[in-house]
Amino acid sequence: MKSANFWIYLLVMFIVTYFIRVLPFIVFHKKIENKFIRSFLAYIPYTVLGAMTFPAVLYATGSIITAIAGVIAAFVAAYRGKGLFTVAVCASFTAFIVDLFL
Repeated sequence: MKSANFWIYLLVMFIVTYFIRVLPFIVFHKKIENKFIRSFLAYIPYTVLGAMTFPAVLYATGSIITAIAGVIAAFVAAYRGKGLFTVAVCASFTAFIVDLFL
């Protein structure tokens, strides 16, 4: 990659990232009072994290069957109110055990 291209790409990335972060401060001068919008904005980080993580989970083990077994185990553990560490261990252990039998 040429050095000039790198600096152009870096500048474009900086501008896009900067404006995405600064735009809400420019547009919204006062506190948002609408309960629907506030609740919508509160769940955005979790939605984005889930959308970025879930596809990676399905391809992390190399087998879709073991991945689905791990996801099911994670859902069951989370539904029972277990913590994040316990859910992750249950999912990993289940995927490992299913992989041993395949």
